Amino acid sequence: MQKKTLQKILLLGGLAAFIVLFKVFDLGQYLSLDYIKAQQENFTALYQARPILVVAAYMLIYIVVTALSLPGAAVMTLAGGGLFGLVTGTIAVSFASTIGATLACIVSRYLLRDWVQNKFGDKLARINQGMEKEGGFYLFSLRLVPIFPFFIINLAMGLTPIRIFTYYWVSQLGMLPATIVYVNAGTQLAKIDSLAGILSPGLILSFALLGLFPVLSKKLLALYTIKKNTHR
Repeated sequence: MQKKTLQKILLLGGLAAFIVLFKVFDLGQYLSLDYIKAQQENFTALYQARPILVVAAYMLIYIVVTALSLPGAAVMTLAGGGLFGLVTGTIAVSFASTIGATLACIVSRYLLRDWVQNKFGDKLARINQGMEKEGGFYLFSLRLVPIFPFFIINLAMGLTPIRIFTYYWVSQLGMLPATIVYVNAGTQLAKIDSLAGILSPGLILSFALLGLFPVLSKKLLALYTIKKNTHR
């Protein structure tokens, strides 16, 4: 128990130190829209010279940003479209964002789950049961609605009993529509002045309805089955 506690403290300290360095050295400036736009020609030239290396480096940075819940994931997604185009950009962003999100979930589970469950276990019992039964459907719904910050979902899901493999593939599938929208917008990176106008209210509503569909379908099917058995 003491060894595990020490490991958690060291991991938490390492993460905190990295985030502090990120702030102190203002590394966030390199993940800003203005910086990416200003350096687009240089990045494009580098990509044409070393395509595999650039894609790999891009994915690694994206994974770190997402895993540590650092600001800049949306800009990184736009950059993927601007540098690699729609197809390659979507593939790179989809896998990098999902791997990073899964790592964030694992870290949250390792560091916080035992403490949260011990302290609020009685209040979380029903949530845990619901997640065990409908975790995939619920997560899919959350992923499809871009108004929910992804980093909050990553950390919150780490406190639930959802299986990591389920978390991974559902996240990748659920985040794909928004990923395509952002990467496609990024192909016109030079014309983008802010992140605000990329997702219109109508598009967000469409994602929300799409996300609710599997949950509602399951509920309606269960209700139909109950009524059918009752009238036999």
